[in-house]
Amino acid sequence: MLTIRLSRIGKKNMPMYRLVISEKGRDTKAKALEILGSYNPASKELKAKNDRIKFWIEKGTQMSETVNNLLIDKGVIAGEKRKASKARAKKKAKA
Repeated sequence: MLTIRLSRIGKKNMPMYRLVISEKGRDTKAKALEILGSYNPASKELKAKNDRIKFWIEKGTQMSETVNNLLIDKGVIAGEKRKASKARAKKKAKA
């Protein structure tokens, strides 16, 4: 299954992320099918190829929760946000 997700690039303590499309089971550092954009968390700047993202979504590609929420915030796609962190949910369930 193909998925759109973030792949970390950049220097130590200065993260930058690429929006890539790759197989779900592959490592994020592995070769991606296509680079769809980039995201800078320091400046909250998202550069995305909107037409290519919509093309892949129409083909049935899934998105990670974080990418879904980013694209909704920036107005690339419409929909509802999803809960992104599963670790926090587990901590709350234990408490």
